[in-house]
Amino acid sequence: MKHLVEHALARRTLLAGAAAAGTGMVTAGTAGRAAADGWRQPVAHGAMGQGATGQRQLVQRPLGQDPLTQGAVDAEVARLQRGLIELRRDLHRHPELPGQERRTAGVVARELRAAGLTVTTGVGGHGVVGVLRGAYRGRTVAYRANMDAVPPTGIVGGGPEAAHLCGHDIHTTVALGVARVLARLRHQLSGTVVFLFQPAEETLSGARALIDTGVLERTGVAEIHALHCGPFPVGRFAVTPGYGLPGQDKARVTLRGPDAPAAARRLAARIGALATLREPQTPADIEQLLTDAQTPNGPLARFVAVRAVAEEATVSVSYRCWPQERYREVREDIRRLAGSCAGSGATATGAGVNFPAEPFPAMVCPERDARRLAHHLRRTTGRDAVTELHAAFPPFSGEDFALYLDRVPGTFTFLGVRAPGAPVTTSYPHYPDFTPDEQAIGIGIRAMTGWIAERTHSA
Repeated sequence: MKHLVEHALARRTLLAGAAAAGTGMVTAGTAGRAAADGWRQPVAHGAMGQGATGQRQLVQRPLGQDPLTQGAVDAEVARLQRGLIELRRDLHRHPELPGQERRTAGVVARELRAAGLTVTTGVGGHGVVGVLRGAYRGRTVAYRANMDAVPPTGIVGGGPEAAHLCGHDIHTTVALGVARVLARLRHQLSGTVVFLFQPAEETLSGARALIDTGVLERTGVAEIHALHCGPFPVGRFAVTPGYGLPGQDKARVTLRGPDAPAAARRLAARIGALATLREPQTPADIEQLLTDAQTPNGPLARFVAVRAVAEEATVSVSYRCWPQERYREVREDIRRLAGSCAGSGATATGAGVNFPAEPFPAMVCPERDARRLAHHLRRTTGRDAVTELHAAFPPFSGEDFALYLDRVPGTFTFLGVRAPGAPVTTSYPHYPDFTPDEQAIGIGIRAMTGWIAERTHSA
């Protein structure tokens, strides 16, 4: 995995340099290639000039003129907030399984078109891409939101049907709010914003499907950003400089011989003992995880979380590590334990161990970009509005946003959704009593609108 990380970092550096070199340039060649590939180009509104060929061109923002003011953003959010909360409630009442987000995608496309964005549907499944071009030259920045609900098997303790217990209805609403605010203020906006509404995050397949369509290359995305609901007080953001979320690896061990079922049970117990971290069993356990995640060099700085289940003569293993280089050593441990188990007892005759080609990669957030975002949030929402995580958190789930960050730099930030005095499980994703505070919607929109406008404007 180490070579994958090094490759990703090198690619980010290359892309960042290319983006800086090309800031403010909108060429006919780029537009022509995108149109030839079937991606519709947005119509630019606002301050325009006429080129020698008679085509409208974006103009350079006057020197010293700032991008959108936070006051203008706040005024628009206040006007839209009630309607957006109602929109979130509608999405919440109609959860859709990963890969089946037809209705949600239809709502998203309708809202984006009403705001004046150029919209493409059916991208990588039910993905929706909305493109907004500002009045002035600038950079192209993407913002991603998830649309799918948690399947019954993903709910802590199980559930009868899919439900929005991870906050993806909040994600979608915040992204639509950012799009609507920026569209109303596009006469002050530099650059281009590409909104990616992604399907199938819960199965870690939606990001790959979107990326494989070539959307990042075709739209010229220089960087990408996202929010995720987290168990922090409403009004608080948690940034992740140098950290993020763990990847995932799986193994399947098949034992042979008449004693294989008993050997499988013994092996599952021994593989499970590799874990240095156990899933929380009580709210107090979750509170401790929150404390540990905010502790430099704390218990979550390095961990292995393992699930090993024996069924007949087979052991199914799923595990997450931090840092991701540990996957290699855990694979070696599993092979060693399987070999030892297969060789013990007079009737055991062998074991076969199968791994996927590569573990699903960890999401590692670039440190410099996260610290820039933290500075922006402290300046615009208050010095006490930001906490910094010093560990991958939460340690029992992954994020396919990792695949975007393997291609372009960006940020992934937790939006606090815990209501005052509420139990921690009401804001911890996948718990059956997950009920985020809806006031977080407006807070997220205000923060991300200003941040995205700053990034499209930046040199």
